[in-house]
Amino acid sequence: MIVTLTVNPSVDASTSTQRVVPDNKLRCREASYKPGGGGVNVSRAVHRLGGESLALYASGGLHGQLLHHMLEQEGVSHQEIPISGQTRENLIVVEESTGQQFRFDMPGPHFAQGDWMQCLEQLKSVVVTPTYIVASGSLPPGCPADFYGRVVEAAKQWNARVIVDTSGEALQLAADAGVYLLKPNVRELEELTGREISGDEEVQAAALELIEQGRTEVVVVSLGGRGALLITKDTCEHIQAPEVPVLSVVGAGDSLVGGLVYSLERGWPLRRAVQFGVASGAAAVMNPERELCKREDAERLFERMK
Repeated sequence: MIVTLTVNPSVDASTSTQRVVPDNKLRCREASYKPGGGGVNVSRAVHRLGGESLALYASGGLHGQLLHHMLEQEGVSHQEIPISGQTRENLIVVEESTGQQFRFDMPGPHFAQGDWMQCLEQLKSVVVTPTYIVASGSLPPGCPADFYGRVVEAAKQWNARVIVDTSGEALQLAADAGVYLLKPNVRELEELTGREISGDEEVQAAALELIEQGRTEVVVVSLGGRGALLITKDTCEHIQAPEVPVLSVVGAGDSLVGGLVYSLERGWPLRRAVQFGVASGAAAVMNPERELCKREDAERLFERMK
């Protein structure tokens, strides 16, 4: 079983307006709402690809209830972790005159100690036996920066492999705990290693440094439209992304992780799993914002890549 953990999920509201200008009252189109947050989106992607996962997520207030309702509608297996604050809402506004997108991401509710401890306890007591745990997304205010490191410790009771996709200090401390797989972009890899990186050779060297330090076994560096670099102690390979029409890049990274962990859970070799992850990320950008990947698109693109 794949288990995803999202301590800072969101309800993402999207709308559009003719022009974004200060001070004026902006007349907007009818808003649409989707579940959001790293791990939640990974579980949604796994479900869309035909797999099964359990989405654990912190939930509070009316937005938490709405998130529950939307995941129920999509058929995603999920388990709420009650918190004292209100689940955050993010806002995405498209300026129709230019096609530009404005994204307003909220920090999330302030966690009391009982909130983040409850998240760990719920993870430790899940009724399924996870083989992969995906810890993904930002940490809310009040949540300790080493939270994902604590997730790594909790995963040892099942010998589960932990995949981490986050940024900043949370990423540094997760790597310090020693994970199975990290999925940074180049900027996040620079933060991890403390040096500027230019070119794929320097990306490989930086990733190998993390592996040699015992901070991770596998690094998958996302390169946007260029695909991803897969680095282990034995190999480095550039997995090229197929060329596709781009409608929205939102959710592409979560779809990549979803396709990757879905394939690993099926027993696929690592290289093939990363290929399918890249195909899933490419499939996501073909769809309108936050629609994530479609199974038929991911499978077709994967066959083209092979």
